Amino acid sequence: MESHVFFCDAYLDIETTGLDPACSDITVLGLYLEGQKGGRIVQLIGDAINYLNLSRFLNGVKNIYTFNGSNFDLPFIKEKLGIDLRIFFNHCDLMYVCRGLGLYGGLKVVEKKLGIRRRLVDIDGRVAVFLWREYKSSGDLNCLRILLEYNREDVYNLKILRKKLEEIFRERSL
Repeated sequence: MESHVFFCDAYLDIETTGLDPACSDITVLGLYLEGQKGGRIVQLIGDAINYLNLSRFLNGVKNIYTFNGSNFDLPFIKEKLGIDLRIFFNHCDLMYVCRGLGLYGGLKVVEKKLGIRRRLVDIDGRVAVFLWREYKSSGDLNCLRILLEYNREDVYNLKILRKKLEEIFRERSL
């Protein structure tokens, strides 16, 4: 049995089969959990994405950070898993923080503007849908590996983005 580690912050991103939760599914739910002793990435895949698993991994978390999570990730999770994370956690949608600083565009556009590197530069949400479908239809584990790496970069880069935004605020307040 894993001993409980207290994590204060979680960076959350989901991959889905489409944009509408009424006719789409969550394929990957990624978390970067950050605490006083470091961090770790957790990814729930397919049928493992459920209320109990998500609750277990968010135990001890106080703050959740997303990019466009107010409009996409959190409503999708609420619809599919029946949990409104905004009720139980402080939520910060970094997209709105970026906009307040004049940084517009999706996560990858903002990352590029701020010099945040990404290994998988040619993968986006549309490709993620294709990777999942290919994995499910053919069992191609390489497709799953790429999809998980893409999601891993998303959640880890949310942490880097938050730190960069904090630096910008500090510089502007001097």
